[in-house]
Amino acid sequence: MARSLVFLLLALASSLLTLSPPVTEARGGASIASLIPEQLFDGIFLHKDDSACPAKDFYTYDSFVRAASCFPKFGRTGSVRMRKREIAAFLAQVSHETTGGWATAPDGPYAWGLCFKEEVSPQSDYCDPSDKEWPCYPGKSYKGRGPIQLSWNFNYGPAGKALGFDGLRNPETVSNNSLVAFKTALWFWTTERKPKTSCHTVMVGKYRPSKADLAANRTAGFGLVTNIINGGLECGIPGDARVNNRIGFFQRYAKLFGVDTGPNLDCQNQKPF
Repeated sequence: MARSLVFLLLALASSLLTLSPPVTEARGGASIASLIPEQLFDGIFLHKDDSACPAKDFYTYDSFVRAASCFPKFGRTGSVRMRKREIAAFLAQVSHETTGGWATAPDGPYAWGLCFKEEVSPQSDYCDPSDKEWPCYPGKSYKGRGPIQLSWNFNYGPAGKALGFDGLRNPETVSNNSLVAFKTALWFWTTERKPKTSCHTVMVGKYRPSKADLAANRTAGFGLVTNIINGGLECGIPGDARVNNRIGFFQRYAKLFGVDTGPNLDCQNQKPF
């Protein structure tokens, strides 16, 4: 009887361990899928798979969730409100970069994110020949591709190295593989590139401005994320339409997530990096 009882207790303990969440889940908070279920994802991107969108059927929910699982800090840092706000901010920024909407578009201009997977009419091949660490490959274009519209050889090179593809020789991978496309966007979002901090650091409240940041009025908030992504062209300009478009997406998505946007939405008073 005693021996049988021991086996019974061991079996019970084993079953309890099986039912318990994995250690990584407990440490990292709720999964991305639990914070943005597929129904919410589809409600955010109402028109991404319309026939009018060149990226029709490319940006799938499954690819987004699988890519996010490779970046355990994304959407899993801080309070639930902070996690949702970060996801909303990320999706807002990539929506601006890939939007197919217009002022009078069905369901409004902010329902048309993830419509494009490649930059339309690029002005150059986006090769910086001065970058010897990430030299351009002959005949290749480093135009904007994927959700964040990754561009320039100095981004394709390190992104490819980090994610396991040859970004310099095969930049087209970003617009041919949905999973890789989302990974490049999340890599850009979570990776600090001095003197810039990462978008993730800003959105989870871990940004610690340097003296140079303070002098440039680079305060934490969605506006600073815009500065990190495209500040050289958009920040320090009062009422810039591109900045306002990013904000419009963020405001809609934050509402769908049931969270506030936080302060400092624009970067009109910030100096670019």
